[in-house]
Amino acid sequence: MELVRATNRSVRLRNRSALLSRIFLDGPLTRQDLVRGTGLSQPAVSNVVGDLIDEGLVMEAGAAESDGGRPSMKLRVAPRYAVVVGVDVGETRVRVELFDLAMTLLASVEYPLEDGGTEPRTVAGHVLTGLDRVLADAGASRAEVLGVGIGVSGVVEQGTQAVVDAQTLGWDRVPLERLIAEGTDLPLHIDNGAKTLGQAEMWFGAGRGARHAVFALVGSGVGAAVVTSGVTYRGASSSAGEWGHTTLVYGGRPCRCGARGCLEAYVGAEAIIDRYREARRGRPVPGEDEESQLAALVAAADTSQTARRVLDETADYLGAGVANLINLFNPERVVLGGWAAMALGDLLPAVREAAGRQALRLPYAQVSIELCRLGVDAVALGAATLPIARLLATGGVRR
Repeated sequence: MELVRATNRSVRLRNRSALLSRIFLDGPLTRQDLVRGTGLSQPAVSNVVGDLIDEGLVMEAGAAESDGGRPSMKLRVAPRYAVVVGVDVGETRVRVELFDLAMTLLASVEYPLEDGGTEPRTVAGHVLTGLDRVLADAGASRAEVLGVGIGVSGVVEQGTQAVVDAQTLGWDRVPLERLIAEGTDLPLHIDNGAKTLGQAEMWFGAGRGARHAVFALVGSGVGAAVVTSGVTYRGASSSAGEWGHTTLVYGGRPCRCGARGCLEAYVGAEAIIDRYREARRGRPVPGEDEESQLAALVAAADTSQTARRVLDETADYLGAGVANLINLFNPERVVLGGWAAMALGDLLPAVREAAGRQALRLPYAQVSIELCRLGVDAVALGAATLPIARLLATGGVRR
């Protein structure tokens, strides 16, 4: 009898998870849409949906168009059932954002990381201060928060509490989750920023509909998330996707990781600006920070042969890096994201052309190379989906 009860509970949990996931990712949907999309029976769908509505997690969202019979009601996840926080811990700033469950941005704040500002306790302090700020700005309470998702540069080792290794930040097994948890009891979910960007683009952006995709994050540093059969590939210790530290030129330019010739040493924002400075015979690049300096380079390319040459070389290097991804993983889609990739968006045709010269013909013919659709907020938005993914997996049970 106990086995039967346990089996019934597990079946019901799977049904709740399947239905809630479809409503969240594809809604608004009718009950008939859910029957067709999940293969569950009409009574099973009606029972689970009824429970989700009673719990306040799902709500009706108007009538679907009718062919003359009784109109069906559309269903959606209730936006204010909870709120979620997404944090982007980059190399130049910490961005903290608050969303409802419709992924509507409710509040946002960011803190530039000045020289020495990447010290772990400083970063944790920005996260905690930002959390208080966005809740206050949106008039939301801590009780409403489903969880806090954090996307961070470097390798995130999952365990009882997440630990971050980020050589470019000078972080060696930094207990980031513990440092943040010292200031809040809210559930924390920490992952690599390229992986959170990839999840956001898979759910809401350029990755929708793809089963095999690579999401490349190009900012100050460079990383990637590899999705195969709809699941992010992590490797033995979650370090898979360190695309920026694959070797592009053996014995080439020094990389911040300590090696030479890494892709990041050619196409990361810091490296692009440094190459432009060298091409200008050491003259400083206009701008107060990396973003303004990269923007100055892009603007100068219309009138400066030097700037044009640096950008053309960057497109070639980036295309070669994309070709490596195509040859290794045979994706349907390669999506370029991150603030530097967005700033260099006009190079996309040249990147595609360069990738075509370097990649094998068949896998190149099967892939599309696109810019991300969610812009510079993709890492924070993806981080905010981490607690939502947990909610969907548990069928709406908050933990």
